[in-house]
Formats: sequence, structure tokens, C-alpha cells
Amino acid sequence: MIETCPAGSRFHTALDWLDSWHSFSFAEHRDPANVNHGLLVVSNEDTVAPGRGFGTHPHRDMEIVTWVLRGSLEHRDSEGNHAVIRPGLAQRMSAGTGIRHSEWNPSEEHGVHFLQMWILPGTRGIRPGYEEADVTAALAAGGLVKVASGTGDAAIRIHQPDAAMYVARLAAGESIELPTARHVHVFVAQGTASLEGCDSVAVGDALRLTDEAGRRLEATDDSEIVIWATA
Repeated sequence: MIETCPAGSRFHTALDWLDSWHSFSFAEHRDPANVNHGLLVVSNEDTVAPGRGFGTHPHRDMEIVTWVLRGSLEHRDSEGNHAVIRPGLAQRMSAGTGIRHSEWNPSEEHGVHFLQMWILPGTRGIRPGYEEADVTAALAAGGLVKVASGTGDAAIRIHQPDAAMYVARLAAGESIELPTARHVHVFVAQGTASLEGCDSVAVGDALRLTDEAGRRLEATDDSEIVIWATA
């Protein structure tokens, strides 16, 4: 089964400092029929104004992966981690038994545009943790890059053996074969693409595949595609 999710169909939060689009139920946006796709329970596309951000707030028992599309995002947490992440630098925060963190746009001139995605962990109550890795060179080499997984074969490791995140930066006309999994979530972060047998998808659109194998996705414009494959 393949479901196309247009960008405009997502839940939307608009504040003076934040423009956020939610692929699944989030915060006050609730739809019992749209709470996850497999183990992926949050996929938010956020744009934060210069010099603004999310103040310190808590998380628990969640694997949180952040992927910056434009600008920079400053992270601080209660475990003492401090980093500024930019495009090409993947970040994972394991909330485990409990962690508090903030996310801030350190630029006073430019907004920051990023994706934040939450995966249910394989084990609850682990020690909180943090990891980051630069995959810029791997992305430039082309093809599908495994950015995060729970099996130790990706740039960063999440505490969920049944989930993996991939990113591809494709020139117009290039294609990739989607990973095989029970649930595959394809998000168009930039550009446009076409899945064989389906309509074209553009920026902000998503495809939710269930029990589909061997499907190819072709970029119809220079594109960046973010993919989760989960149980």
C-alpha cells in the first residue's frame, strides 16, 4: 500500500518565531488515525526565526534525530552536551530515563530550517545519550546514505534495531531503490521526485509505503530525500 501525503495536509503551528508542520499528531494537534507510520511517531518540519528557539524542556524514552536543511541550530542538554549542527551533520539524542534540552537559532540574521524525527526506542529506561556525525562527504558521493540505524552500520546509532534513516541528495534524473521494510516513510525535503506508479511529490510531501518492496524513486529536479524504514 502506498499513501501520498501532500505538504498542505499536515498539521500546522504558526507562531511569531516558529513555523512548524507536523506529519503526525503532535502537541494540541490530535488525530487518532494519524499518530505514526511504523516506529516513526514524530516528523516535524520547523523553521525558527533568528535569535529564537525552544527553551529548555524535557523528553523521556524517545530516540530523537535532528537534520538541518538550512542555517544552524544550537543544542544544549542536561547531560552537558553542547553543539551547533548544520546541514550534513546528523544529531541523535536518546531521552531514556529523562533529559532536558534546548534548541536555539544562534544566528541574529537568518532563520534555521530543520527536520526533527522521533522513533520509539527498543528498550525503555536507558541512560540518556547524545551522538552526532558529519555525512557531507558520503552524501556528495551519491546514492542512498544510511545516516542512522540501530544495528551499528550507520553514521549514528539509535536504540532501536528495527529502524533506519537514510538521506539521498539526487540530481534531476537520478534514482534510488527504496529500502525494504514493513513501513517506509519518504519525505521530500527539497526538489521534486516521482515514485514509479505514483504521482510526483514535491517539497513537504511524503509517501507512506506499507509492505512494498523494490520501489524506485527518481528525482525530477535536484532533490534531497529523507527516508525512514521501520518495523
